[in-house]
Order: sequence, then structure tokens, then C-alpha cells
Amino acid sequence: MNTNRYTSRWAMFIMTLSLALLLASCAPAQEKAPTAVQQPAGTNEQSSTATGQTVYPLTVQDATGKSFTFEQAPQRIVSISPAETEALFALGLDQQIVGVSEYDDYPEQIKTKAKIGGITEPNVETIIAQNPDIVFTGISSSEELVQKLRTAGINIFKTTPKTVNDVMSNIELYGKITNRQAEAKKVTDHMKQQVQMVKDAVASVTPEQKKKVYIEFSPGWTVGKGEFMDELITLAGGINIAGDTEGWNEINEENIVAADPDVILYSKESVDNKTKQTLDQIIRARSGWNKIKAIQNDQLFGLNDDLVSRPGPRVTDGLVEIAHAIYPDLVKK
Repeated sequence: MNTNRYTSRWAMFIMTLSLALLLASCAPAQEKAPTAVQQPAGTNEQSSTATGQTVYPLTVQDATGKSFTFEQAPQRIVSISPAETEALFALGLDQQIVGVSEYDDYPEQIKTKAKIGGITEPNVETIIAQNPDIVFTGISSSEELVQKLRTAGINIFKTTPKTVNDVMSNIELYGKITNRQAEAKKVTDHMKQQVQMVKDAVASVTPEQKKKVYIEFSPGWTVGKGEFMDELITLAGGINIAGDTEGWNEINEENIVAADPDVILYSKESVDNKTKQTLDQIIRARSGWNKIKAIQNDQLFGLNDDLVSRPGPRVTDGLVEIAHAIYPDLVKK
């Protein structure tokens, strides 16, 4: 395993999210809250037939408010977001996808696709060389980057999912854009089944029995409300001890000790660049943290980064993994 790759990826992820939050706070009022679930401009009757086939031309808006009109299903697609790449492959668009970011590693077929650079600094020339009909990106790309690429003449469609429902709605939208509505429904039906399974499994947990959960996915960072990772903990029947904060936050070690979480979740792949320690080792070695209930009871669980950090079709697999970690007797993987 290339630990530096995962460490740099998470550092980039945190920096990108921080930049996105900063840009949002400075944006004009009408741009502060772009529609997270993009809807076609026309009615359902105009955009689809009874058989689930898309009727073109189709006009939709992305999270930045930009309108896109598709005269036909796009035949050449580039994705600069691992989550979007996974969603597009899940719809069976292997032949249409011509470029992906260098951080894309799932599914296996991505190895045959052109690499168009990083998530925060993709290679403009390489993207243009692929002659894409559309470029998809997600939460990892700031609006500043999106505008930069649009200025360069790249037709880029951005999403900003904040909930599991947002993720599923985006997959359905991709299915409509690409005329893969039946495939999209199959994917989202499976996701809905996983969500319902978890909800049913933890339904018997009373408010008094809910476990307090702390999550750390990059050394020194945790996540609060307004992000899908916080929602995953809530759906899994846990209480995020950072739930009174917004977005991604640098941790306050004393506050975490005082909160005394029952369960600690962390990234299995994250490693400190300087010390080369794993996140598990870092957490256990912090001064005073041996008093935390989760550490005393050895309730620390490493999670698959990709399942819980990428708002794509496997995010509900991540939900099942989180729920199993919190309530192993109730939720089976």
C-alpha cells in the first residue's frame, strides 16, 4: 500500500473542502446554496417516456446553477471525481468514459482510461484532448476550479451532495442525462435497501442507548453536521460527538476526552507523513485519551476510506460498515 498516496489524498480532500467552504461564505447570496439535487428544466413527461427512455433535448442545472442542454446522450465523458466515476461506471458507461482523475481506483476498468491529472489541479490540455461532450465533477472540486475550467472552454457539470438522498438523486440524474435510467434505478434501489436494512436493524436502540461516536479521517480533523459522513453516523443509530459543529473541523483534544465517545471510527489508510504512524496509533498515543471509554474498551474501528468518503454508489456500503462497527450485534456485514 502506498501510504503517502492516501495521506496526500486526504490532505488534498481537507484542503479542497476548506476552500469550498471559504468560497461559499464569500459568494453572493444567490450562489450560497446551490440546488444539491438537480432537476430537469422540463417536466417529467418532457424528459422521459413511460419506458424510462430519456427524451432529448434535455435541459438540467448543476449545483452552480449553470444550465446544460443535451441534444443526445453524451458519447464522450470525462470525470475528475472518484465518486462521480464510480457512479458513471455503475450505470454501465464504460465505453463512454474516456478520462478519469489520477486518484480514481475503482472499478478495475479505470486502468484503461486516460488520466487527466489531479482532482484540484486537473490537466486542462489533457481534458481538451479527450474531446469530451461533458465533464463531471463533485464535492472535491471548488467552484473556483470549475469556473477556471469553464473559462478554458471545458463543459463541466458539478454536484455538491450533502446527504445520501442527494447522492441517489445525482445518480438518477446521471441516468437521465445518459439515457441509463433503468440502470440508475437498479443502483439506487439497492442503496435504498441498504439504508432501510440499517434503519430497521437499529430501530430498537432507544435514545438512552445510542452510542456516542467520534470519527477522524485525517490526522487532527473530524466532521460535523452538514456533511454526508455525519449523516451516516446518524443513520447508523449513533450520536456524532462533533454534531454540534458545522462541516470539517480541526479537533480539540480536550473536548473529545470530555465527550468520552463509546466508539471511535478512523481511516485505515491515513498515515502521518512525518512520524509514519497510522491514525490508530496516533489516536491511542494522545495524552489523556486513555481515559476515553472507546479506548478503554478497545472500540476503535478502521474504515475503508473509499466507502465512507466518496458520495457515490458505494456510500451505503460505508453506512453498513459504520453501523456494524457501532452496533455489531444488530448490524451484520
